[in-house]
Amino acid sequence: MSIISETSALAPFRLRSFRLQWPADMATSWAFEMESLILVWYVLVETQSVLMLALFASLQFTGTLIGPMFGVMGDRIGHRNLLCAMRAVYATLATTLMVLTLAGLVTPVYVFIIAALTGLVRPSDIGMRAAVVGATMPSAQLMAAMGIQRTTQDTARIAGALTGAGLVALLGMGAAYAVVAALYGSSLLLTWKAGGVRAVADAQVAHGNAPARASPWRELKEGLSYVRNTPLLLAVMCLAFLLNLTAFPLMNGLLPYVVKEIYHSNQAVLGYMVAGTSFGALTGSIILSRHGSAVRAARIILIASVAWYSLMLVFSQMQTPAAGIVALVFAGFAQSMSQVPMATLLLRNADPRLRGRVMGIRMLAINGNVPGLLISGPLIAGVGYAWTAGIYCAIGSVFTVLIGMHWRQYLWQRDAAANKR
Repeated sequence: MSIISETSALAPFRLRSFRLQWPADMATSWAFEMESLILVWYVLVETQSVLMLALFASLQFTGTLIGPMFGVMGDRIGHRNLLCAMRAVYATLATTLMVLTLAGLVTPVYVFIIAALTGLVRPSDIGMRAAVVGATMPSAQLMAAMGIQRTTQDTARIAGALTGAGLVALLGMGAAYAVVAALYGSSLLLTWKAGGVRAVADAQVAHGNAPARASPWRELKEGLSYVRNTPLLLAVMCLAFLLNLTAFPLMNGLLPYVVKEIYHSNQAVLGYMVAGTSFGALTGSIILSRHGSAVRAARIILIASVAWYSLMLVFSQMQTPAAGIVALVFAGFAQSMSQVPMATLLLRNADPRLRGRVMGIRMLAINGNVPGLLISGPLIAGVGYAWTAGIYCAIGSVFTVLIGMHWRQYLWQRDAAANKR
């Protein structure tokens, strides 16, 4: 790997741990997308109920509420060890469902039980994989590493779902689930090899001088207090919640409504829109992996967030699917330009001893989607989608600016720690 220079976009691959973790994360992300598509379609066909479909979808996010406890455990036992345990759970549950399907015993009840168990663990995967990168990657290469790491999610959304649909159509649900289980198993093996010595050493240093280990609840309280009393981290957490409350519902949760009710189109158009969003995000991730070290992270987060709202406002005014897809490509690009630096900033500025807890608390912000989606329903019924999107984008933009102004010395000043190149 000496042929890769330290300033190259591929510099993170100089580390053996990253060379193994990247394909492990790729396999996990592809399996996530394939599994979601397979099970959503199964639930819809077997139950013929939109209510059951919504309930199934909600089960996949229940683990966000206990995300901080996963961060506590990661700080206690090592992030790599926890990530291995989580992926062992995925592989075990996927294998169980594969066996039930091939034996002709699968029912919606089993699917809901397995989805509920997976949903307790799965939301914390992204935070823990980021914590592993943060523990093993030199600070100067962290932005590039997070950009490359983000491509595992973007490519999965583009290709993983399409692969899942093709496998189900070609081979059936049982065989398709065998592929999912194999991906999880491969991810587990690669993750086991990927943690590196530094992650273990950091955990030993963090706890080595402590006379007695505190209880998990006390460690969780310590993490919450640390974020609350660290202005930079608190500002980023507030912005993350705001984006999940007002931006993500427009880009993700309400897209099926737009396709069906605004464009009067089918699932194929929805797939194109998801792929367009992911293509834009992938482009942003690749650019950041090459030039991320030249950007001022906190500033680009604020600028990209406002641009994201502006582009979603443009999207809400588009009257044809083709124009909507173009707008979503640019919105996906802005999303990536805000989310990758956000993760990098948290990892770079968090105390290594508390890194897992910080990323676990970051997962709590995902719960902003819940009120965002619940409020959007009555609003759309009352004033329509375009006005609802306008209200969300206006609120989001205004509060993004207010966050930037309130924590100006930490987020906007050129000499702030968060803006160091």
